[in-house]
Amino acid sequence: MAKKVKKVKAKAKKVAKAKVVRKPKVAGKPKKDEVALLKQQVAKAKRESNAKGKGTEAAKKLLGEKETELNRLKEEVEYKNRQLASKDVDMESYKRITEEKIFQLEAKVKELEAKAGGPTFTS
Repeated sequence: MAKKVKKVKAKAKKVAKAKVVRKPKVAGKPKKDEVALLKQQVAKAKRESNAKGKGTEAAKKLLGEKETELNRLKEEVEYKNRQLASKDVDMESYKRITEEKIFQLEAKVKELEAKAGGPTFTS
């Protein structure tokens, strides 16, 4: 008798399928609304920074103007002090000359009184 041969089906080898790598969802991934909100916040921060920068610029300009005015006033005070010192020297000189003239006139009065033999007036 002939043996019956069983036909063996060849089993197909399993081929590993290429896995599709998916990016895992990040829990903190911003949504469109959040992105828009963040953009608005960045824009607001930039505006505030620019405003502060302009305020600082204005303050620096004002400070520069005040320093210029202060320097001008200092120079004016120094000039007037020099003028006063000069006038003070002039007044001292005038006082010395005047006192000398008074002394000479008093001496002349005494001399003339002595010649005339009249009463003496002293101050």
